[in-house]
Amino acid sequence: MIVLFGASGYVGSAIADRLRGDGLDFLAPSHRELDLTSREALTDWLVRIGKPEFAINAVGFTGRPNIDGTEVEKWHTLRANTVVPGVLAEVLGSEGIRWGHVSSGCIYNGCRPDGSGFTEEDEPEFAISDPRAGWYARTKWMAEKLISGLPGVLIWRLRIPFDACDNERNYLTKLMRYDRLLEVRNSISQLREFASVAVRSLRTGIPDGTYNATNPGSILTSEVAAALEKRGICRRRFDYFRGEQEFLSYPGRVFRASCVLDSSKLERCGVGMPDVHDSLDRTLRESNRA
Repeated sequence: MIVLFGASGYVGSAIADRLRGDGLDFLAPSHRELDLTSREALTDWLVRIGKPEFAINAVGFTGRPNIDGTEVEKWHTLRANTVVPGVLAEVLGSEGIRWGHVSSGCIYNGCRPDGSGFTEEDEPEFAISDPRAGWYARTKWMAEKLISGLPGVLIWRLRIPFDACDNERNYLTKLMRYDRLLEVRNSISQLREFASVAVRSLRTGIPDGTYNATNPGSILTSEVAAALEKRGICRRRFDYFRGEQEFLSYPGRVFRASCVLDSSKLERCGVGMPDVHDSLDRTLRESNRA
C-alpha cells in the first residue's frame, strides 16, 4: 500500500493516475481528513492505516490565479510548501518510511556560466540571495533545506509542467490564455512523464537524494508558441513583451525565474524522460486528438 498526499492537485492527480495505471493500491487523504501540519495527527493516522510501502508528497501552493498570488497569501504558501514537508520528514523518518517530495526548479535562474544546465550539486543562489526571488521560490528552497540529505528521501525538481489536457496549471493552457508572452528559455516537465518518474524511482529504489525531473534540453517561449500554431491548437498570433522590465512594470507582478536544468542524473539511474522537443510534439499530437 502507498500513500499519496496532495492527490487532488494538478501534479498529484497525475501521480494518482500513474499509480492506478500501474495497478497499485494507494490511499490519498484529503486536507479535511488529515492536517499535515500536525505531527500528532499524521502519527495517529499512520498508526490507524499501518506502515505504507512508500509515500509521495505532492502538496503545494503555487498561487491563484498564478504565482503572483503567493506574494499575497504568504502564510498559506509557507504552510503548504515548507511546513508540510518538514512535518512529513519528521514523522515518516521516525517510522522508517521512504518517501518522495515534489519540489521545483524555480530555485535557480539562468544557466551555468558555460551555458549548460544546473546540476543537483549547484547551489541555488537565486532562491537564497537574489533580491528578485519571490516568496514561492524561497519556500520551496526552505523545504529542500529541511529535508535534503535525510535517509529515505527523494526530491524531484519539477519545472513548468505541461500536458495534453486543458487545465489552468498546464503551461500550454497558460500560454494560450495570456495576452502577451515573455521570451525566455526554460527546462520544462511533461506532467505524465514526471508522474511516471516519481512512481518508478520509488519502486525501483534509486539512491536517495535530489533529482532534476525535467525533459532533457531546454526550450524558448517562442518555440512552444510556434508549435501550438503549427498544430492548429492556437490560431492567434502571439504578442510579446519587449523584455522583463516591461513585463514587471504591470502592478502585482513578481519576477519569474527562468532556468535550464541538467537532468542527466535521473537518466543515469534508468528513469529519465524523453527530449523536451520530442515530448512537446507528442503532447501536442495528443491534444489534437482530444
